[in-house]
Amino acid sequence: MAETAILGGGCFWCLEAVYRQMRGITSVMPGYAGGAVLHPTYKQVCSGLTGHAEVVKLEWDPAVLDYRQILQCFFVLHDPTTLNRQGHDVGSQYRSVIFYTSAQQCEIAKEVIQGVTDSHLWGAPLVTQLCALDTFWPAEVEHHNYYAKHPHAGYCQAVIAPKLAKARKALGTLLHPAP
Repeated sequence: MAETAILGGGCFWCLEAVYRQMRGITSVMPGYAGGAVLHPTYKQVCSGLTGHAEVVKLEWDPAVLDYRQILQCFFVLHDPTTLNRQGHDVGSQYRSVIFYTSAQQCEIAKEVIQGVTDSHLWGAPLVTQLCALDTFWPAEVEHHNYYAKHPHAGYCQAVIAPKLAKARKALGTLLHPAP
């Protein structure tokens, strides 16, 4: 039976592109979570006024991958020390956040956050929020699998491609072989 995780670490296109290549991941859906507006749109979320974060909803096979590995990947893929910012993407919609769906996920997330903190991986305090999931809203279809559909777009080349390369180097065996 598949398990589910909801993570926000900057632009959802970036997280989606890497998690789609991770062994054991069976589904990746970009979307929005953590805000006050029902059925938010990309334009509304980008305004920074809805309170939502851009997130990915992951489903995975627990026989292949565990939640701890998913979170360890998460902390490699984005900078969890910059409040409401990832590179040139600025605003609360780009915050570092883990939306847990169970008490067990909350406890594992706390342990992983403490482990990343203790390792001094980033050399600065983590600002990652840990929140119970209220509602996940899927993003509009044009945002699904964005990198695969637009690999030569400027943002994809300047931001996503380097993240994929970093992930391949750091996470090697957790990812499917490069095409």
